Amino acid sequence: MTTDASALPATGERVLPPLQFGPLTVDTPVVLAPMAGITNAAFRRLCREHGGGIYVAEMVTSRALVERTRESMRIIHHDPDETPRSVQLYGVDPATIGAAVKMLVQEDRADHIDMNFGCPVPKVTKKGGGAVLPWKKDLFRDIVRAAVREAAPYDVPVTVKMRKGVDDDHLTYLDAGRMAEAEGAAAVALHGRTAADYYSGTADWEAIARLKEAVSSIPVLGNGDIWSAEDALRMVEQTGIDGVVVGRGCQGRPWLFADLQAAFEGRPERVKPGLALVADTIYRHGELMVPFFGDDELKAMREIRKHVAWYLKGYPVGGEIRKSLGLVETLPQLRELLDTLPLESPYPGEAAEGPRGRQGTPKQPSCPDGWLETQDITSDLEARLQEAELSVSGG
Repeated sequence: MTTDASALPATGERVLPPLQFGPLTVDTPVVLAPMAGITNAAFRRLCREHGGGIYVAEMVTSRALVERTRESMRIIHHDPDETPRSVQLYGVDPATIGAAVKMLVQEDRADHIDMNFGCPVPKVTKKGGGAVLPWKKDLFRDIVRAAVREAAPYDVPVTVKMRKGVDDDHLTYLDAGRMAEAEGAAAVALHGRTAADYYSGTADWEAIARLKEAVSSIPVLGNGDIWSAEDALRMVEQTGIDGVVVGRGCQGRPWLFADLQAAFEGRPERVKPGLALVADTIYRHGELMVPFFGDDELKAMREIRKHVAWYLKGYPVGGEIRKSLGLVETLPQLRELLDTLPLESPYPGEAAEGPRGRQGTPKQPSCPDGWLETQDITSDLEARLQEAELSVSGG
């Protein structure tokens, strides 16, 4: 994939207008997708320092939120100056989803609520949640309806993020998009993969275009294989969407949001950081992690370790220093190690870009027994869904 800014020359004119999610206006039509263990308040602040958009918190389960577990309350924490405050909910029971949304809006804990129907992780799908849930049309509709009903009196928009379906034989996205639109969702976002695809292969941007054709009264956003601003521009050009959702592409590259903002404003400049800027950004990330984890410096450093490989992708950093950074325990130690990097190294171009993290391979999704035999909810499945609400703690 090219990231040459000349691939789609800047016009000097805005490429996309601001996003309108009901009463919520977002100047830059970019959404940070929730990633477990990644999109905490520290990382969201780091991303906001680089560009605009909506930065969604890690996915939280509706049952845990209703029960106010310590972890669920940590997940929905937002900095005092963070706006809009965006929370993503996961659940399989309309009543519990409704109760969680009611809590969020009555207690003024969110300005935007995103519903997760896109997670392909087995511990979520095997309970009937995430990317496999829209197969049960009535259940999907009832969950969206419950969320919108509770949020509407407080003018908090509810959006839906989903995948194409369970697999190529069980596609759901067009029906789900139309139902979400009919039930009052403020926008729908599509990751152009099925649950079976996981993160493998190439995202199906044609499916995103088909959803845009099917859903006409609310914004449609596209997700999948946006590794650069030019990728986002091409997706817009090919699909006609209203905005983009970015996930793995920003791992170790929070400046991607500055590039996206420039691209959608028709400006050609792109951030091409040398290693010195990368090192300073890693340290800034670590600084932000410490207060997020209650000043537990060791826990914060354990979290930053998994980001280091993403930040240093493509840069001339030897194995020994990478190994040492993977064992860092304090902020001073982190600074000391970063200062030993070849900080004069310039931006390495395409070597620093492209896919981040594990792509994986296609796999048969884990679903509840009998899930794909019918799109209706049987009494047996209904009972098991209630159990799922009690047992699933996050994704």
